[in-house]
Amino acid sequence: MSSSRTQTLTPGIVRLMAAGAGLCVASNYFAQPLLALFAQTFGVSSVHAGLLVTMAQLGYVAGLILVVPLGDLLERRRLLVTTTALTAAALLAMGLAPNFEAMLLVSVVIGVTSVAAQVLVPLSAHLAPPAQRGRIMSTVMSGLLLGILLARFAAGMVAGLAGWRAVYLIGAVLMLALCLSLRARLPEVAPTAGGSYGALLRSIGRIFAAQPVLRRRGVIGGLCFAAFGAFWTAAAFMLKANHGASELVIGGVALVGVLGALCARFAGRLADAGWGPAATGGFVLLSVLSWLPLWWGQFSWPLFLAGVVLLDMGVQGAHISNQTEVYRLDPAARSRITTVYMSMYFTGGAIGSLLSGLAYARFGWHGVAAVGAAMAMAAFVYWAAVEGGHAMRRRTSGA
Repeated sequence: MSSSRTQTLTPGIVRLMAAGAGLCVASNYFAQPLLALFAQTFGVSSVHAGLLVTMAQLGYVAGLILVVPLGDLLERRRLLVTTTALTAAALLAMGLAPNFEAMLLVSVVIGVTSVAAQVLVPLSAHLAPPAQRGRIMSTVMSGLLLGILLARFAAGMVAGLAGWRAVYLIGAVLMLALCLSLRARLPEVAPTAGGSYGALLRSIGRIFAAQPVLRRRGVIGGLCFAAFGAFWTAAAFMLKANHGASELVIGGVALVGVLGALCARFAGRLADAGWGPAATGGFVLLSVLSWLPLWWGQFSWPLFLAGVVLLDMGVQGAHISNQTEVYRLDPAARSRITTVYMSMYFTGGAIGSLLSGLAYARFGWHGVAAVGAAMAMAAFVYWAAVEGGHAMRRRTSGA
């Protein structure tokens, strides 16, 4: 089957890719609103329950390094079908896990296999006409972000009605359906790289060394996602302890973050118009400011929800701006570029989750807010130091 852009990138294919990215990444986020429930069910501490998030993110980083580069070397439809089938099996295992230790192990497997979402994003960039790349990528990324948000809401709702195991069993069925849909509808896409798997992995280091823009954007993205991970790792515990929130209410909090997904589409349009580098600083600044209302959010629902909106808008808008910039660097290496950027991104998330669990256990919510605000501020300071002035001068001069 041809892989030409005019024949393959139909609106239906874009919607399928957006839905697929959302469902794949959702597999990694079902646990977040259920952490307090897991702690109660298995008799573990909040720190140990939070390890489910950290282990899943570390598994995701492993998948980014070992699996995503194959998108440059292998036919991508076959790679996507294989990874989504494995994710379906891992979700089934999670739903049947007999103890917390088994859940930790399976969460790593889910993290590794659910990187199919990060095969779909560069695939959309590969197939998109250059003038529409930001818009099409932002559509797929909006699906991915909605998957993150709706995963938390759906997990909380299903767990409240049928228990936490039902969350993963239903997820396994949906993932199997996605696997079959991708097999039936996606076009075949020829590889863009040759050679061996070992040579492919070695080339990742060369790409990292040769692309300063990629390194800078990876640092900014990783610090932003550290702030995001810090928030969500501890939010369920705080909401249950301070507001008496149920799993359904905790999951529902994620719905206010839909504005973050809408912001992602706006970020893509800004990037197409040439504002991406400058807009990044604005989005990162939003993530810094979000921690002001979040700091007091343990006492006030309105302030808490306002902070959630600002945090989602800032982190997701910066993420889209980052990805649009890095996918311009080397069209033949987009999967490996994804590996570098998203590995830095999720490493930041894992660090933020780990520090958040420790901070909450010792200092409570204010400790978490301090961690999140510090990570976001570090991202803004770094952006201002390495890109801010250059980005504004470049935009003002029309370069």
